[in-house]
Amino acid sequence: MKARGDLVSLTYDRDGHSLLTVSVPGDWGEAFDELKAAPVSVELKKWHPKRSLDANAYAWVLIDKLAERLHIPKVTIYREAIRSIGGVSDTVCALDRTVDRLVESWERNGIGWFAERLPSKTPGCTNLRLYYGSSSYDSRQMAALIDSLVEECEAQGIETLTPSELATIKERWGA
Repeated sequence: MKARGDLVSLTYDRDGHSLLTVSVPGDWGEAFDELKAAPVSVELKKWHPKRSLDANAYAWVLIDKLAERLHIPKVTIYREAIRSIGGVSDTVCALDRTVDRLVESWERNGIGWFAERLPSKTPGCTNLRLYYGSSSYDSRQMAALIDSLVEECEAQGIETLTPSELATIKERWGA
């Protein structure tokens, strides 16, 4: 169960544990009743709106234009754009015997989900940089991807939306 919420208050019990009050839309009574009997996993992070399908469509318009101009496969352009932005990968150390299976499983998520193999100082291990595809991006990350693609299009003399048009649609995406 996942929702956007607002932190309302923070207090402490006698044992020094934090008691958070979070306001979330809707009726969570049934979920509360189901979950209150056991410990739950809790993750709090700053909320970012999810990317829009319009943002994804525009990214692929730009990728298509670049592929046509540069005679490079679209997947190559997409992956290079993903590499160029921050915050969309994790690096993990994997046992050498598990690397192929891990990479294969990771890449089943889609064409933007790919892995780079890097040397490890740990014997018997390989470092993997695991990139997340844009299907998992929030609006801020998607805006960074589109900015990267726009920059490359401009460098190639390919027409893109004007800066004011781009700012308008980013605002609509919540970026």
